Amino acid sequence: MTEITLYNTRTRRKEPLPTDPGRIGMYVCGPTVYDRAHIGNARPVVVFDVLFRLLRHVYGPEQVTYVRNITDVDDKINARAAESGRDIRAITDETIRWYHDDMAALGALPPTHEPRATEFIAPMVAMIETLIAKGHAYAAEGHVLFSVASYPEYGQLARRSLDEMRAGSRVEVAPYKRDPMDFVLWKPSEAGLPGWESPWGRGRPGWHIECSAMAHELLGPSFDIHGGGIDLVFPHHENEVAQSRCAHPEGSFANIWMHNGFLNVEGEKMSKSLGNFFTVRDLLDRGIPGEVIRFVLLSTHYRQPMDFSEEKVEEARATLLGWRQSAWENEAVAANGTVSSEILGALSDDLNTPAAITALHRLAGQRDWAGLLAGARLIGLLDPGLSDWMAVTTVENGVEYPSNLDASLVAVVRRLRDSWQEARLAKDFTRADEIRSDLDSLGVELRSLSEGPFAYVRQEVDRKRLGALV
Repeated sequence: MTEITLYNTRTRRKEPLPTDPGRIGMYVCGPTVYDRAHIGNARPVVVFDVLFRLLRHVYGPEQVTYVRNITDVDDKINARAAESGRDIRAITDETIRWYHDDMAALGALPPTHEPRATEFIAPMVAMIETLIAKGHAYAAEGHVLFSVASYPEYGQLARRSLDEMRAGSRVEVAPYKRDPMDFVLWKPSEAGLPGWESPWGRGRPGWHIECSAMAHELLGPSFDIHGGGIDLVFPHHENEVAQSRCAHPEGSFANIWMHNGFLNVEGEKMSKSLGNFFTVRDLLDRGIPGEVIRFVLLSTHYRQPMDFSEEKVEEARATLLGWRQSAWENEAVAANGTVSSEILGALSDDLNTPAAITALHRLAGQRDWAGLLAGARLIGLLDPGLSDWMAVTTVENGVEYPSNLDASLVAVVRRLRDSWQEARLAKDFTRADEIRSDLDSLGVELRSLSEGPFAYVRQEVDRKRLGALV
């Protein structure tokens, strides 16, 4: 059996998964459902979707359990309900539908389980009661807090001492806390906010206990992989470790911790003030196919910070179009392909998707369409369900173009086509040839038909350069 090694944030080294697993369990922190998922939120979804596919390929689908939670009780959701005047459940249900639609557009498989926090309140209360009974938590003024000092190993995941964390962290200072670092397991809910009856009064869970309780219920006290963004290492994942190990010391909780790096846009941190903050839906509505977004997200190793740029989008679009056309033309051969050892080896070495993509380029250059298709589909590319964007075209007013091409770019093509025709009629063949050559280099073919001039815009048209002509 192929050995898979993954970088463990806790130990700062690559570690092998068990070779005789029985069952592989993976928990990944999912969305807090109050708004559209942005492109940074999409990165861990795509990264851990590839890992899910790899685990299923190596161990068998029935041996892999993938849990990705939904946080549907949270102060941000309450705030959104207050400012909009809408019902909380209506907001969370709508946002979950958006999330499912957007992640499906990126080719992400549904996880094995997708628990909503509000469905697991009883296990959360039970875990909190256990922590209190064992001396790791205490009740104060309707709150229950975890006592950080009761767990000597606190800080090992983030590699920080308690004194460093006290000095450098922004923590809520409250008179009912024994230590400023103590974090909330349960908080009171006033009228009008979601709440459940508990031994400490009507209230709701803290964020950290939600994941610990759901992971324990669905995966047990020990499981293989816990994933999420690098921003979750502290305090969220550190707190998960502390409360889970203290409540269930018989288990190890997660054996391997995986974290993906930050995402920037055009070299800068994503920010609404900079105008470079994009949701997945924004990009889809701009005509960037989900498969192209997925390719870009996988083109950088998951542990590294990555830059999402227009240049990478166009490179991904052109690559996928070339691969897809070849795969279509050779579907009968390609349908029976197997994943090459080079691609499987790259993915098994800490999910090295850039190396896998390099291997796919090599297979394409060797015209190994069977190997190309099998390897691409292992990482969620060239799947039939993601290919519609390549085939749909529109013919309108003498221009055939991909249906997702922006109207302003179609107008540019039409204007230049007309300029080409005017130059031909004026017998300015030098100018006509220049226009035709320039457009051809952008992915636009000009044709002279009996009914008049016609422009054919290829799927791999250079949208960025064409846009500069608007």
